[in-house]
Amino acid sequence: MGPEDLDKVLRLLPPGDMREEILVGLDTQDDAAVFQLDEETALVHTVDFFTPIVDDPYAYGQIAAANALSDVYAMGGVPLTAMNIVCFPCSLGMDVLAEILRGGLDKVRESGAVVIGGHTVDDEEPKYGLAVTGKVHPKRILTCKGAKAGDALVLTKPLGTGILSTALKGGFLEEEDLVEAICGMARLNRDASRAALDAGAHACTDVTGFGLLGHLLNMLPEQGLGCEIKVSSLPLYPRVEEMASMGMIPAGAYRNLDFLAGNAKFAPDVSDVGKYIVCDPQTSGGLLLAFSPEGLADFATCMAEGHDWFLIGEFLESEHPLIRVIG
Repeated sequence: MGPEDLDKVLRLLPPGDMREEILVGLDTQDDAAVFQLDEETALVHTVDFFTPIVDDPYAYGQIAAANALSDVYAMGGVPLTAMNIVCFPCSLGMDVLAEILRGGLDKVRESGAVVIGGHTVDDEEPKYGLAVTGKVHPKRILTCKGAKAGDALVLTKPLGTGILSTALKGGFLEEEDLVEAICGMARLNRDASRAALDAGAHACTDVTGFGLLGHLLNMLPEQGLGCEIKVSSLPLYPRVEEMASMGMIPAGAYRNLDFLAGNAKFAPDVSDVGKYIVCDPQTSGGLLLAFSPEGLADFATCMAEGHDWFLIGEFLESEHPLIRVIG
């Protein structure tokens, strides 16, 4: 569901409960809910599932699991348990479903969590994901708000999975062309989350269905802060620009771009391809982080070897939440 439709639905609902144990709930744009148990422990709750983004069932299971686990990492938490969510046409064969579940199980085990159950529905189209419970210290929660003017904006995975998957479904790419993207989507955000906590990140979210700009907008308060990003600094998976220039743009990218009207200003040298890339809905994307200059240096030191990160912009003073996109 696009951000505009989701916003309309949420406005029709009554206000969320105001219990003091709810540290993060319905009143924010954060990635997961946080419920405090005691002075040392709070639970992180999230759920996510989607239709296949690749043809290989094992890879699909891994990506879906990594995507769901990412919401816990975006809050600074550690996953504890996971419940499978499965909608599946039985006519496809139970061996296919078993491979999907095996991919998810392996990824959950890699995170250190355990799969303890789930629910299945016979459906016309496959859908798979997880409901995940994690834990976090109440005073070490990462949220999407908290960035300050002068902070650096960091991204921990390349962009372009929506464009690539659209090209794959359209027959313009083979799955072999997506090897790097598949590995990226299946990679956990665990190490980046730990490094962000150790480096004192001011704010954190992960980049998924609302695209880079949609999730960046969630990091901005109602007034006093904006952000500038440079398209030429953005990391992209192989062949993203090529496929975007051929028109392989997912419908979600158009919806995301429309939703940003009034909150995003594009410089004249930003092409239409660049606009679609920054609005491309991502699957199991990287963390989007705000750091002070000192924190950025610490993050570079804390990040595990072999895990890339990319400096893509800077937070600036602004009367209202505005994202400036330059070439």
